[in-house]
Amino acid sequence: MSAESIPPATGAPASGVPPLTRPEMGLAGLGALAAAGVGALGLVSSFDAVSAAAARWGFSEPWMLPVGIDVAIPVFTVANLLLIRMDMALAWVRFVPWMLTLITCGLNIAAGHNVWAKIAHGTMPLLWVVFSEIGAHIYAVRIGAATGRRMEKIRVSRWLLAPTSTFALWRRMTLWEVTSYAVALELERERQLARAELRERYGWRWRSKTPRRERVMLRMGDHAPAGPEKATPAPPQPTSAESGEAAAGGKAPVPRRRPASKAKSMTRQRSFDEVLSEARTVTADWPETELTADRLRTRLRTSQDNARKLRDTLKAERMEGSGLDAVDNSVGAGVAA
Repeated sequence: MSAESIPPATGAPASGVPPLTRPEMGLAGLGALAAAGVGALGLVSSFDAVSAAAARWGFSEPWMLPVGIDVAIPVFTVANLLLIRMDMALAWVRFVPWMLTLITCGLNIAAGHNVWAKIAHGTMPLLWVVFSEIGAHIYAVRIGAATGRRMEKIRVSRWLLAPTSTFALWRRMTLWEVTSYAVALELERERQLARAELRERYGWRWRSKTPRRERVMLRMGDHAPAGPEKATPAPPQPTSAESGEAAAGGKAPVPRRRPASKAKSMTRQRSFDEVLSEARTVTADWPETELTADRLRTRLRTSQDNARKLRDTLKAERMEGSGLDAVDNSVGAGVAA
């Protein structure tokens, strides 16, 4: 069975991962509460060591230093999560809790009397950083999947088996903002077929004989170059009666011309809404991996810019539809319960 024949899971988001069920959500909530409790215990356990260090450094109120550090660590952790949630992440914010926790760990390690005591004193404050990084990773993945801006990773096995071509694939994904790994593979297959077609058409010197526009399109990896140009149809030949009349009158036969005004009036440029309506009907049963700009351009006979806009609009509509289906399923499950 091919991948195209497998129907997508009902109610699954665009990432393909089904939403958490109610028992799983409860288990995740208990895990988060337990992680917060363990992290708080780690911060409280470092109070004595940091207070002693503050007293040696000349603090008039030694308790202010551990309290300030222990409060600043969760504050900056929450700020980092909120920035990720609003799609305004700052890279340096996530390192502030790390630095404060490392300072706390260093003071706790110095307070230990032997190796195991130092390890025990230094491990407890590190638990908060571990749990906060897990939460930040979950937020970043979910927000990136919802907005379509998170770049999917390439498998490590592909890097090991074909490092050169994998680096070229990763480079094109980064340059042209192809966030989906499956879409990047589909575009790479189309690009390889386009290269084979150009080599067959122009021979072994196809790189120098191919027109510049087609070479640029191939380097972009967005769609395959167009096929060879169609031959211009020959003008209609005059009939025997017309040629006889022209010979009798001593004039050369003149071919009839088709009125250009009628041909231009019959072809009307479609608006984007009309093309989008047709695209919704055509792509109703297409899987996510086949929803590419090149296929839309070929199927709907539209420009490349419109094809990209259609691809982004259809993917956004599918994401919204999957989110609504997930909400309807959860509401239906609650009513049935």
